[in-house]
Amino acid sequence: MAANTRDIRRRIKSVKNTAQITKAMQMVAASKMRKAQQIAIATRPYAQELARMMLPFIENLGDEERAPHPLLDNREVSRELVLLISTDKGLCGALNTNLLRELSQFDPSKTDFVCVGKKGGQFLVRTKRTVLAEFELKDNFTYFDAQAVSKFCLEQYMSGKVDRITVLYTDFVNTLQQVPRTRSVAPVHSFEIGNVDLAKSDEPEAPPTYEGIAEYILEPNRHDLLDHLLPHFVFFKIYHLVLESRASEHSARMVAMKNATDNAKQLIKDLTLEYNKIRQAGITTEILEIATAQMVLS
Repeated sequence: MAANTRDIRRRIKSVKNTAQITKAMQMVAASKMRKAQQIAIATRPYAQELARMMLPFIENLGDEERAPHPLLDNREVSRELVLLISTDKGLCGALNTNLLRELSQFDPSKTDFVCVGKKGGQFLVRTKRTVLAEFELKDNFTYFDAQAVSKFCLEQYMSGKVDRITVLYTDFVNTLQQVPRTRSVAPVHSFEIGNVDLAKSDEPEAPPTYEGIAEYILEPNRHDLLDHLLPHFVFFKIYHLVLESRASEHSARMVAMKNATDNAKQLIKDLTLEYNKIRQAGITTEILEIATAQMVLS
């Protein structure tokens, strides 16, 4: 009995230590999730205003005006660049598994990859896919970090090495739901940022709505302005998708650590019950042995 109870006490102590660690990780993830949510939500008004400002003169471009700018050109897609936004660390449930499962829709022979996050890079190397670059997804990921990633991707597109840039990321729906999604960022076909597309109305066949959108006097000219605004729009869109992925990561980790803590507490209860049963059985056996010995002696 002594050996069994000693082993169970050791297991209970080990599980309690694990529960303390997972509880601390849950609290840290919850704090980071709130910060990531606040940052992602704070960027949406700027993104929507940027799209609202660009919409009037983008939509009024004729076909002959669209052709000269590469970011508005509809190319035949012979090779695609996929920007994969995963995580640097694990312990976030099935977040990365669900995300990496979406890679099956891309033909490896016709696709190049750029990674943000170590988990995605490790998977692509294991599956022998073409990885052009890998960037670290640190906690204080800023717009300038996203700009470095975006510039590298746009260089591949502007040089003609790829015909389309697609971002594969995890969209933050709510604390309990994170959905893998793909977004095409180049060429620019829509102004959707934060699940709001100003170029689309509620009616599928209706023309774009310009209500509340001002008319602008452009100087020096429309094309020079597009040369600055379109890359900036792509940079900011990629930055926003990274923020969505960060919020999803911290939410998934918080939920995973909460489940781990709850499971540890339940395991402690089960082990304590088992310990008490063994201890009670041992005490009963000792009482019976004493009673039997007393009866023999009498």
